[in-house]
Amino acid sequence: MKIALASARIVDRDINYNLSQMKCYMKEAKTNGADLVCFGEAFLQGFNALSWQYEEDRKIALATSSKEFNQIRTLTKEIGIDVLFGYNELEDDILYSSCALISSGEIIHNYRRISRGWKEYSKTDEHYKEGSSVEVFDYKDKKCVIGLCGDLWDYPERFALGEDLLLWPVYVCWTKEEWENGGKLEYAEQAKLCCENTLYINSICDGDAFGGAAQFFEGKIQRELPILNEGLLYVTI
Repeated sequence: MKIALASARIVDRDINYNLSQMKCYMKEAKTNGADLVCFGEAFLQGFNALSWQYEEDRKIALATSSKEFNQIRTLTKEIGIDVLFGYNELEDDILYSSCALISSGEIIHNYRRISRGWKEYSKTDEHYKEGSSVEVFDYKDKKCVIGLCGDLWDYPERFALGEDLLLWPVYVCWTKEEWENGGKLEYAEQAKLCCENTLYINSICDGDAFGGAAQFFEGKIQRELPILNEGLLYVTI
């Protein structure tokens, strides 16, 4: 299985732009023989899209039955590549930070972040919730798990499930100096507590997050697309 990890630029609160980025990178990854392309945490709306005012935030959060989701489902069939991406999910009247894997138009797995660092919890009410479960799922003959950003820091033991592959979309705002001078090694070592083989995907957002992607294997950096670089990192599992 060939997986493309997207260090891709996003714009907060601009779903159309972020969808266009997904489409562009899906096409590029397909051209280069990938089976799956992965994007960062809250990629669809942008990590800073929420205002913590519920009536406003519910307008930008998306249900899995939304037209935007249906558009992504269609893209996976038309382009012929699977996609994993983070998004702000709305189910009934509850908001989550979630991550979906769509294959051939079908949602294979939908994960909800279990740690609370995605939100300004001093400002939020009962409408903003975390997920409760971490599950192994089968994907292309591999046992896989999804964790979002702070999940692996707050609850590493919950992700040590004997899986073959851990997919780790994040939103990390470290500077290049911080990342290169030890930051990426901290992430690699943390990933080792959870899974032998972890794929890290960060987005680029002007003035905030600086991208990068990596394969962490046994606590070491196996492959890397350096921070501040836009593009795809290809990993064969």
